[in-house]
Amino acid sequence: MDVTPIGWVTAARTEPLDDDWGSVTSTITLDADRFGPEALLGLEEFSHVEVVYVFDRVDAATVQTGARHPRGNPAWPRVGIFAQRGKARPNRIGVTVCRLLAVDGLTFTVQALDAIDGTPVLDVKPYLAEFGPRGEVRQPAWSHELMSGYWGDPPR
Repeated sequence: MDVTPIGWVTAARTEPLDDDWGSVTSTITLDADRFGPEALLGLEEFSHVEVVYVFDRVDAATVQTGARHPRGNPAWPRVGIFAQRGKARPNRIGVTVCRLLAVDGLTFTVQALDAIDGTPVLDVKPYLAEFGPRGEVRQPAWSHELMSGYWGDPPR
């Protein structure tokens, strides 16, 4: 399987801190050798985009394949890597829905992308409400606690 980044993140944040991602504004610039501005044509019509990226600076030796306490917190239950969204996952792939602020040529600006400067981007898709959850959404109490500071208080 060959996967080539479509572009890269530019952001002020250079360390993968666990919280306050909601205040982060980032740009994603497409690879000009592969794409022209027409690749982003019409994207500005959407309020949000789904960004697929690689946690490229996660050391392969730290990748988790079993269960662990999220963030190493023993107050939270041990859960499997696929029951959490940690960055040390088997394929080190991240997916985030973020607010689209602007599109300019080969670059688009987003708010609340939890990826650091230089992160390779694999894909971007417009967020469609029809691809959101259907039916009731449920999640365990510990996950709400874990996420309480993750986005901080982003602008709406």
